Amino acid sequence: MAENDGRKLNRMFNRISSLIAAEKDYLTELDGAIGDADHGITMLLGFGAVASELARYDLEEVLPSAVMTTAASVFLNAVGASTGPLYAAAFLRAAKVLETRQSLDLIGQVAMLQAITLGIQERGKGQRGDKTMLDTWIPAAEAASVALAREDGPAELWREVVAAGEVGAAATRSMVAVRGRAARLGERSLGHVDPGAASAVLVLKAMMEVFGD
Repeated sequence: MAENDGRKLNRMFNRISSLIAAEKDYLTELDGAIGDADHGITMLLGFGAVASELARYDLEEVLPSAVMTTAASVFLNAVGASTGPLYAAAFLRAAKVLETRQSLDLIGQVAMLQAITLGIQERGKGQRGDKTMLDTWIPAAEAASVALAREDGPAELWREVVAAGEVGAAATRSMVAVRGRAARLGERSLGHVDPGAASAVLVLKAMMEVFGD
């Protein structure tokens, strides 16, 4: 039986949780250099809570927009730090986009990715170059748009998305933070990868595993 979109999103959130769990210590180490040394912990709390909540649902009956709305609420309740409102806003924006489509075909996937990026950008008032997760999300969303216009298939499109996100995250090493706790370090934030950008790459990789097959 074909996997419906609700189950795909459930699998996506489960995979995100697994990847974050595997890299929790690394993310926390990155955050220890320029932040509170808790990013890996908070990300696992948030995505783990979402995965646990979705396990309670009959996903044959739940629309994609409802899955994303639930994810937003649960993530925000689990993570009170700055990351919580950012991803909650991202998932709510994605839910609104999916309300008009209710389909996670390739166009819907790209629309969801763009909505997540826009939600983070609007909530955080940030932009590329600020040394934040947007340095991963913005180039990833742009790569998705280019690949879609080029009529790439799902596998190639998601490879391009992840590659762009990885390049963006790596570039934060040469940036000075202007937002968040890392901004207090000024020039001392140079030479360190932003933990939010690094964890965003893991989210993109999980999305690629689910949608890029």
